[in-house]
Amino acid sequence: MIDSHTGGEPTRLIVSGGPDLGKGPLPVRLGRFRHEYDAFRSAVVNEPRGSDVMVGALLCDPVDPACAAGVIFFNNVGYLGMCGHGTIGLIATLSYMKRIAPGEHRVETPVGTVSAILHESGDVTVNNVASYRSAAKVVVKVPGFGEVCGDVAWGGNWFFLIEDSGQEIALGNVESLTAFAWAVRQALTANRITGTNGEEIDHIELFGPSKVTGVDGKNFVLCPGKAYDRSPCGTGTSAKLACLCADGELREGQVWKQESIVGSIFEGSVTVRDGKIYPSIKGTAFVNSEADLVLDARDPFCMGIRS
Repeated sequence: MIDSHTGGEPTRLIVSGGPDLGKGPLPVRLGRFRHEYDAFRSAVVNEPRGSDVMVGALLCDPVDPACAAGVIFFNNVGYLGMCGHGTIGLIATLSYMKRIAPGEHRVETPVGTVSAILHESGDVTVNNVASYRSAAKVVVKVPGFGEVCGDVAWGGNWFFLIEDSGQEIALGNVESLTAFAWAVRQALTANRITGTNGEEIDHIELFGPSKVTGVDGKNFVLCPGKAYDRSPCGTGTSAKLACLCADGELREGQVWKQESIVGSIFEGSVTVRDGKIYPSIKGTAFVNSEADLVLDARDPFCMGIRS
């Protein structure tokens, strides 16, 4: 496995030795991973080897030979359709392995094929799947916090985006931001507020102003396993861009700079094709370790600590 981080958010890429999921489409392979090999997911990202913040990625052979790779992303509680920071980490890692050179590369994910540009500088631009807002100004009653208003949007995962959380988006406020976002997520579930086709909204995104000159906003993203995203979140930034476009606040090609809770920055922009919004997210990842997983059957926590 090879570890990297994108704006502070880790990605652990399994480059060989993972479960044999066959050669079918990525959604089919994801289903097999979930139902037959979930213990392997836990072994990779859960304690004692991993942590709640770790995002795993299984490198897969693509169905389309024109693609550089296929990938399935996962975390401490399950699986992700798409992962923006993880795709940036994947491309940086493939470059580190000398499997790809600077240029544009296609990557298959369970929610569709994306492309990524590896720049000569080492930066990576991910051209994401079509993103959209499915509902605006949705009000939900959150126990302990009252009525909260937000937008429901898809950026490769489902998000509830809140402009006014009533508190500063700052690293020192992580505990209170987490408590608020988690309460919102539970309230969405309790009130049956979902994405399209009843899909669970499993990411909560809070926004505020950035104090960095030239940066448009700062966010806090609570991921499905209750860990916060250290990066500005690629799919979350995509969802934000879709909302900005829907409100007429972002033009095609205009750059939106998004700061994370730890101070890292993504640059986002959109292209509109056939009436659909396609976000592009630019960031940087760094490889920081290589290791072999040792699965010792004598170890009671070999496959991770699971709730």
